[in-house]
Amino acid sequence: MGTASPSQARDIVVWTHLSALVGLLGVPSPLGPLVLWLAKRESHPFIDAQGKEALNFNLSALLYIVVLFVFGFIFTVLTLGFGLFLLVPAFIAAMAAWVVLVIVAAVKASKGELFRYPLTIRFVR
Repeated sequence: MGTASPSQARDIVVWTHLSALVGLLGVPSPLGPLVLWLAKRESHPFIDAQGKEALNFNLSALLYIVVLFVFGFIFTVLTLGFGLFLLVPAFIAAMAAWVVLVIVAAVKASKGELFRYPLTIRFVR
């Protein structure tokens, strides 16, 4: 371990966090962090730690969005469509929070700081 300099490690971690934004293009958001983390995790401990953090957060966010959609769909059907008045704002708020947290993590990483996403399930340890 240790083939990347601290400066290179920071840059890689920034891109690892930002790579989750491929989710805005319809690609599952955990895919970007997964690819970068698997490719570079042995280069530096900072990359390994933050790569796992980004991957876990995006897996968690994907799970939360799927659950929100399933329960929201059921609630919308049961309320004959009125559930959309709750589902649409909840979905927009969740997506906005996801984008903001990814950007905050990238900014923290650019400063060399460890970032812990809130509400993250630790799938990968």
